[in-house]
Amino acid sequence: MDFADIVTFCVVATLLVVSPGPNGVLIAKTVPLSGRAAGFANVAGFVSAFAVHGAVSILGLSVILMQSALAFTVIKYLGAAYLCWIGLRALWAAVRNPVAQSAPTKSLTRTSLRGAFIEGLLTNVLNPKVSMFYVAAFPQFIMGTTAPTLWSMVLVSLHASINAIWFTAMILLFHRLTGAAQKRPVQRAIKAVTGVVFVGFGAKLALMRAPS
Repeated sequence: MDFADIVTFCVVATLLVVSPGPNGVLIAKTVPLSGRAAGFANVAGFVSAFAVHGAVSILGLSVILMQSALAFTVIKYLGAAYLCWIGLRALWAAVRNPVAQSAPTKSLTRTSLRGAFIEGLLTNVLNPKVSMFYVAAFPQFIMGTTAPTLWSMVLVSLHASINAIWFTAMILLFHRLTGAAQKRPVQRAIKAVTGVVFVGFGAKLALMRAPS
């Protein structure tokens, strides 16, 4: 693998990372409502999930996942159910009685760091699109290399680094909205939009067909 191949992979991975998806929506919900640290916990979950998918791909299990209709369907519906669960939970938080306006600093519905990490982890571990990306991309870049396992690890690390850089920028942006997010109408709007979008992503994932 030469420098041009690495640059090409980084371009493809960047386009994948910056395209609208559940990760961006999760950051947009977590940071204004739960703080910058929770946003970084989300990102730690994203990166950990990529490590899982990368290890699975290196072991060849992602190929089995892509070729087994049953395995693909199980993972797909688990992921869709989890995304819908996040969405429905956000919608429920938006429609229930809000906290009293007299205590704005306590009005945030905060997610713990552990909870934010788990949300980020499961949102990606249960997303077969990540496995599809690795299975589709890796052979194009590591075929003919003398150390395919090593290069696969390098590509996973590059993908995770691009992800961390992009979402760190998003965290810093949304952190500036924290003050506005303490207002009840803004809280409810963020939760409502997050709920609708995540349910939509879940439905889209449930309808996704296995690659032929």
